[in-house]
Amino acid sequence: MLTLIILTIFLTIAIMTINFRRNKDIEKLFISLVIFISISIFAGLGNMTRSIIPLFIAHFVFVAVSWLGLIIYIIKNKLYLKVILLPILTLVLYVILVELIGSNGVLG
Repeated sequence: MLTLIILTIFLTIAIMTINFRRNKDIEKLFISLVIFISISIFAGLGNMTRSIIPLFIAHFVFVAVSWLGLIIYIIKNKLYLKVILLPILTLVLYVILVELIGSNGVLG
């Protein structure tokens, strides 16, 4: 699984590089890098949702969908910002649940 994640990261960087060399569009490269870093941060923050397993699985799926949204932006130049920002939904839901119920292991 870790190999697949690392391979996906390198593949995304390679696609961004190839697309930049072909089009010389610095603005698209910058937007792609910002989205790439944002999705990486969302994926890292997703570890805090491990105490609520269904939410953790939903977060993992949303990160994968966001990554596909980034790939679509790089290849087809269509930016689906709502799809890319989906992991924020699970992080906000986690914070709300922790505030309402608490983090003493009641949910997990």
